[in-house]
Amino acid sequence: MQIELCNELVDVVIVRKNNKNIYLRFHEDLKLYATANRYVSIKEIQNLIINNQKKLEKMYLTAKKQKEQNLQFQYLGKSYIVIYDDMCQKIEFQNDFIITKNLKMLEKFYHQECLRIFTLEVERIQTYFENIPKFSIRIRNMKTRWGVCNRGNNTVTLNSELLKKDLDLLDYVIIHELCHFYEANHSARFWKQVERYYPNYKEARKRLRG
Repeated sequence: MQIELCNELVDVVIVRKNNKNIYLRFHEDLKLYATANRYVSIKEIQNLIINNQKKLEKMYLTAKKQKEQNLQFQYLGKSYIVIYDDMCQKIEFQNDFIITKNLKMLEKFYHQECLRIFTLEVERIQTYFENIPKFSIRIRNMKTRWGVCNRGNNTVTLNSELLKKDLDLLDYVIIHELCHFYEANHSARFWKQVERYYPNYKEARKRLRG
């Protein structure tokens, strides 16, 4: 069974389960999966699809975009094409390609690299700072901020998305947050501190916004 969405033919896979309602979802293979009770007829599923044509087209475009993103891996300022290999035992870089067994292995590698690289850079950079308290590092995905310095509990939180950026931009964010141990706000004195450790901070800010 196929349907036309966005001028493309899309396969429909019907999955029979004991759920009361019919659920329509796109998987990574870009097929539309209709999960329905065994008593639901094909005609009922077809009618539901027809009545939700516009919504399904939006879902389909979102699924396509997500698949394209999954085929690209951003790492320290460079983009790699992802190759999936069932025989792969560990992540390998080969020229413009990154080879992984599956998405789960790739995500695990990403989180491990965040911890490894962020920790190394923080440890290296903090040696240039004097009279700052002992602090801990936290790493998480943040939508609106690259980093946060919490002077209340002495933590520096770094955005995991920074692993996709050039290493010098990660260094800028670390310096920026460590300078908040001296100045809590973004006053002229704060930016003077940042400039002391990272003279081209204005260019770095533009690159991060870009």
